[in-house]
Amino acid sequence: MKRFGAFDPRRALARLPFRARLAAAFSSLFLLAGAALLAFVVILARHGTAEQLVGIETRRLPVDTPVDGASPVAPPPGAFGRVQEGGPTPRVHGGVALRKVETTVQAVQDAALHQMLLWSGVGLVVMALFAGLIGWWLAGRALRPVAAVTETARRIGETNLDERLALTGPDDELRRLADTIDTMLDRLQRAFDSQRRFVANASHELRTPLAAQRTSIEVGLADPLPGHLAEVRDDLMTTNREAERLTASLLLLARSDRGLDGTEPVDLADITATAAAELRPAVEEKRLELRTSIAGPLQLAGDPVLLRHLVANLVRNAIQYNRPRGLIEVTVADRTLEVTNTGRPVDPDQLDDLFEPFRRLGQDRVGTTGHGLGLSIVRSIAQAHGSDVRAVPGPDGGLTVTVRFP
Repeated sequence: MKRFGAFDPRRALARLPFRARLAAAFSSLFLLAGAALLAFVVILARHGTAEQLVGIETRRLPVDTPVDGASPVAPPPGAFGRVQEGGPTPRVHGGVALRKVETTVQAVQDAALHQMLLWSGVGLVVMALFAGLIGWWLAGRALRPVAAVTETARRIGETNLDERLALTGPDDELRRLADTIDTMLDRLQRAFDSQRRFVANASHELRTPLAAQRTSIEVGLADPLPGHLAEVRDDLMTTNREAERLTASLLLLARSDRGLDGTEPVDLADITATAAAELRPAVEEKRLELRTSIAGPLQLAGDPVLLRHLVANLVRNAIQYNRPRGLIEVTVADRTLEVTNTGRPVDPDQLDDLFEPFRRLGQDRVGTTGHGLGLSIVRSIAQAHGSDVRAVPGPDGGLTVTVRFP
């Protein structure tokens, strides 16, 4: 049973970046190969030096007996040394005659092997670190095409699906991977273009019959009518206006999804002030309080019509999903547009769903007011301008939507 908090080297290694793991593999392989080579050299060196040593010859003799006719000389106990050829004849003491003693050679051999192991080990560690640095550099060069593919794939989004990796070089695994991704992007672009064309064409085609329907209702039922028919006429007009607003929203969403055809200098502060003034009657009708804080002009390069719809949809969303006598705060400062409203508590897990088409807070396609396209249009317009949109629930309910422009 694994103890809680115990160190797991495999998990630690798996958390390292691929480049670091590749460099560590280079260093480990070099270290293992160097250690094996060092062990091989030490074994051969010890065997070779042992073959060159002259052995020790010992024999039992009477005490103080000269060897080879020499006068008996008793060396002190423990006095050993190497006897050179042609030197004095060795004497005996204690009944042992020593021909040649190689302890000095053995000590030199041990010292040489110790020094060789010490400095070879130091050199091996240094070279292993150097091999790791070389491995890091080689891994960086080998992974450079992967980094380029990753960066390009990160830039490609729904609004610029026409961009491709277009990786050049030999026909290897990386080239085939990039070509596969480009082929997938081709299929995605065709699917998105087909969907956008369908939404735009369907919305455009619906505008004519809806306009004709509204005219027929207004003209055909213009005369004074009984009470029940007047209510029917009002219901038909309300339904017609809702259908026209839905069609206009779908057309706007399809237009923003296509991206920007062109940009011009736009003052977001002026657009925000104008949109807030236009929607103030709706705020007062629902007995809400609208506060605006605009810190000077904010010049952007964008589409003024789409940006006006972005601000208007944010404020309308804050009006629609507010509580009675609630508060709406619109702030423009530091290249950021922020709209905050009071209201019912919002589940943080539902924030991403609010930006999907036809999604409403706590409902799905069954709301009595609105079509669930407001925040979808906001996100689409913001992405077309290269901006980031985020929503955060309020501490006491409601929502704060922030659009940060580049």
